Amino acid sequence: MKKFNFRKVLDGLTASSPGGSSGGGSSSGGGIGAGSGSVHPGGTAGAAGTPRDEIQEILSSDYFQICKTVRHGFPYLPTALAFDPVQKILAVGTRTGGIRILGRPGVDCYCQHESGAAVLQLQFLINEGALVSASSDDTLHLWNLRQKRPAILHSLKFNRERITYCHLPFQSKWLYVGTERGNTHIVNIESFILSGYVIMWNKAIELSTKTHPGPVVHLSDSPRDEGKLLIGYENGTVVLWDLRSKRADLRVYYDEAIHSVDWHHEGKQFMCSHSDGSLTLWNLKSPSRPFQITIPHGKIQRDGKKPESCKPILKVEYKTCKSSEPFIIFSGGLSYDKACRRPSLTIMHGKAITVLEMDHPIVDFLTLCETPYPNEFQEPYAVVVLLEKDLIVVDLTQSNFPIFENPYPIDIHESPVTCTEYFADCPPDLIPVLYSVGAKHKKQGYSNKEWPISGGAWNLGTQTYPEIIITGHADGSIKFWDASAITLQMLYKLKTSKVFEKQKLGEGKPTAEIVEEDPFAIQMMYWCPESRIFCVAGVSAYVIVYRFSKHEVNTEIVSLEVRLQYDIEDIITPEPEIIPPFPDGSSQLPSLKSLSGSTNTVACEGMMKDSIPCLSVKTRPVRMPPGYQPELVIQLVWVDGEPPQQITSLAVNSAYGLVAFGNCNGLAVVDFMQKTVLLSMGTIDLYGSSDPYQRQPRSPRKNKQFTTGLTELTDSPVSLELERCKSPTSDHVNGHCTSPTSQTCSSGKRLSSTDVTKSNRRGPGRPPFRKAQSAACMEISLPVTTEENRENTFSRSRSSSVSSIDKESKEAITALYFMETFSRKNDSAVSPCLWVGTGLGMVLIISLNLPATEELRQTEPVMVSPSGTVLTLKGAVLTFSCLDCMGALIHPPYEVWRDPNSIDDSEKTRKRKLVMYSPSSSQDMGDHQFAVICSEKQAKVFSLPSQTCLYVHNITETSFLLRADVVTLCNSICLACFCANGHIMTMSLPSLRPMLDVNYLPVTDMRIARTFCFTNEGQALYLSSPTEIQRLTYSQEMCDNLQDMLGDLFTAVETPEAQNRGFLKGLFGGSGQTFDREELFGEASAGKASRSLAQHIPGSGGIEGMKGAAGGVIGDLARARLALDERGQRLGELDEKTATMMASAEAFSKHAHELMLKYKDKKWYQF
Repeated sequence: MKKFNFRKVLDGLTASSPGGSSGGGSSSGGGIGAGSGSVHPGGTAGAAGTPRDEIQEILSSDYFQICKTVRHGFPYLPTALAFDPVQKILAVGTRTGGIRILGRPGVDCYCQHESGAAVLQLQFLINEGALVSASSDDTLHLWNLRQKRPAILHSLKFNRERITYCHLPFQSKWLYVGTERGNTHIVNIESFILSGYVIMWNKAIELSTKTHPGPVVHLSDSPRDEGKLLIGYENGTVVLWDLRSKRADLRVYYDEAIHSVDWHHEGKQFMCSHSDGSLTLWNLKSPSRPFQITIPHGKIQRDGKKPESCKPILKVEYKTCKSSEPFIIFSGGLSYDKACRRPSLTIMHGKAITVLEMDHPIVDFLTLCETPYPNEFQEPYAVVVLLEKDLIVVDLTQSNFPIFENPYPIDIHESPVTCTEYFADCPPDLIPVLYSVGAKHKKQGYSNKEWPISGGAWNLGTQTYPEIIITGHADGSIKFWDASAITLQMLYKLKTSKVFEKQKLGEGKPTAEIVEEDPFAIQMMYWCPESRIFCVAGVSAYVIVYRFSKHEVNTEIVSLEVRLQYDIEDIITPEPEIIPPFPDGSSQLPSLKSLSGSTNTVACEGMMKDSIPCLSVKTRPVRMPPGYQPELVIQLVWVDGEPPQQITSLAVNSAYGLVAFGNCNGLAVVDFMQKTVLLSMGTIDLYGSSDPYQRQPRSPRKNKQFTTGLTELTDSPVSLELERCKSPTSDHVNGHCTSPTSQTCSSGKRLSSTDVTKSNRRGPGRPPFRKAQSAACMEISLPVTTEENRENTFSRSRSSSVSSIDKESKEAITALYFMETFSRKNDSAVSPCLWVGTGLGMVLIISLNLPATEELRQTEPVMVSPSGTVLTLKGAVLTFSCLDCMGALIHPPYEVWRDPNSIDDSEKTRKRKLVMYSPSSSQDMGDHQFAVICSEKQAKVFSLPSQTCLYVHNITETSFLLRADVVTLCNSICLACFCANGHIMTMSLPSLRPMLDVNYLPVTDMRIARTFCFTNEGQALYLSSPTEIQRLTYSQEMCDNLQDMLGDLFTAVETPEAQNRGFLKGLFGGSGQTFDREELFGEASAGKASRSLAQHIPGSGGIEGMKGAAGGVIGDLARARLALDERGQRLGELDEKTATMMASAEAFSKHAHELMLKYKDKKWYQF
């Protein structure tokens, strides 16, 4: 356990040499110069006082390790589906090479092909704990599912042929593989080696056929005789191949392309689906023509002609029942004249035809049957339908075909996710409370049967603390999820759009919206779990404060409007009289005048929008169901035809009753108890005389352009790759700005002559600059038009700093934090403060003067004033935190939750119960606290109230941080950071000693940067795709316990016995021969396949399986056995190479001998 002595640090600071101790890994000395730039040049360490002698830091690098834990959500871009009817687990393959394996709730596993090639097909080895995947790079993989994290045991790469279809018969170890050339190969599943037995396409079709039959689209063995293989070719040819005699038993031809084939369980008939929307039923006794042709959705012609063709039937399944008519289930096949019809699944049962319309295109479907044996009555009971963006299961046992209620969290992407927050170790009563109000909104009409995908096993594990994930969405909805014990279940859904009136289209009135699509998109969220206060900021420049109540109420929604804009008219010469006065619409001076009195008025000339919000809040009384109910809506308004800038930072404190938010124009503080605006001030005015920057006034742009989505309209967009190395918000060096355009905006206020003089002094000789586009300072890029755009757009401003705020001369408010601390150097006691961080690395402290008693709090105003304290860092400020003198985290004060609508009178009249921070009586020395501040470039620890910079750590020079959080881990605290170059880093506190730096995940998509967040107990998450949340841990302890927390995919289940077929059926119902595949396909009879056809690649599945095994003799023996197997394999390969070389040498010797004999007796003149 390493100890850090602060006294030595301070001693170093008082010395004349600048090189004081600055904490591990810091590249700049700790001290006043490093800490506060030119703001406090005269500060000395002596004024700081002396803290406790030593702070013991528990955490070390041994406590940290990066590891993915679990992935939630719907598999992105699905391509394939498979089901094990005995184990009852489902596998879904994706276009990006991922495989998700699902069982009972809690059993959810994600694995990934290293190549990233799309998954073409999946095949379970039924009840064997293994899975075969076929990829688009023509490789077969065998996955071991008998371990909690599946791994590849073998791979087989085809070199000369493209894989199109695979089939693995039940209880067989030989896999049939069809190719694009029309050939069929056979692979031994145990060794994953190709058999020498090949069914060539030219042997399968008739010799008289002149055209190639096309790729293999279907393979299946006959239910009646395993020695017969049915091969379907794309052009309409179907061949029943006799594997023993190596010839075709029968061939059928149809003039329409085949998409799929399925057997009747007796093996006497099979059904094909075709490209013209037809189904053909073939009888093996009369293969010359179809036994039956139907076009289920084709219109019957009056003149008796063939029904008109329809869209292709992409897949058909023909399933029999003992007590009723067979089920014929197919996808596609709709009539062409119904272009607007949604994708559908058709179920034909007897004479009844049911069409189930889907919300998304169908990727694949599978019928779940009672038996795994293909030669028994199938008895289908459900259909799993894999859609492009959903997974549904239809109950076939009820006539109205209801769907099962899905227990998996696959609706995360119901509306695109725009932001996330993660809370670990939150109050334990929150999850049942949220579930109780959310359960009332559940849909009805689901099947009453249990979810059929019920395989695997899962237990709670050792991790028992409650976790909640909150997701904000593009449609204004917010979802609360129970994320405890690496599961995910939705608790409660809140619709923020219900606060606003719906925008009616076609009214002809000018709209005040600044985004045309998704105007309710959630941009930021702030939640206080203890007080249950919830606050959201929307893309249309509004903030909503919610309180939690268990009771329904009917009431009006209270709203405020805030004018937060800073514009100076065209500045041509320095003379103040040329500058027109700033429009006076609720003028805001530092005297804290409220701006809530403005009304929805429109200025006269040209219908210029002024003092109107972007959205209209409902004015009538609204029914508010139990759950989160809006307490106050705050909207930024248009100013002189300019739209309000989007909100870049948000904080709320329940004990103070205040909410603060900022954008690139300035800061607003609102009292949500008294419903008044306390502060609405431009960033430049917050500094007062402490402003360290030389700033330039701006002129408004001539051609006003507004955003059509949440993408920024920049003059010269720069690619993410070019911008990744620099964060243009931190172009200032040593407290001075190097960019000529680094100026700020302020709130609307009338300019006095002193203001004009100040403006002229800041840059009289420089040209005015154009005002930023309306989305120039938003934090995230949110939905625009298509979902692809929604996920790939990237806002180039803000605190994520991917492009330049300084181009448009904005100093955005990027971080806000309420805390009880020292606001000035000479303070002797802590007081309520608001810490403000800006995009230029400036930290300002706002003093909050609250009424002394609870009674006065409801009537007396809260006084808010800048304290004059300014600190500096490199880059935009991301986060704040406060530690006590012992290095423990100080939580901001909060109000204990009480129900505002309680029917209990005592609850209503009960006084607010506040949990405040109060320093212990033993703290009678100077520095009582430490302030931790992290920007996108560096982290600093200041001693308060002296404001001495004790530690500095320059985190990155070539990149910038996207997220930083102070989190608890193992009863201690650390600073966790995620960098744009993909590194995850942690630092101890307060010394900022680096403990972890792992290159984990390059930011290839802005979605990752937008949604990455850390939480307590070493956990984090991000949106890995538009539909999936990836959770990870940076805790060594959780990595060690992860095996116990994950579900088991394979459980010991006995394979059901085959039905007794009876004597007569056994005698007359099929072939009497037993079929020995080993004898037919083995090396002894079939020989070896050409080595150039496919390459065997051993996998790491065995090694991965042993990592989870315990040490000791068994583990050692297993490792030794694996090593011997690998050695034996290498020796075998060497023997094969040697044999090949010997055969080549013998052939060469033979040819040489023959040549010698040929010319032995010839004379020289005979040559």
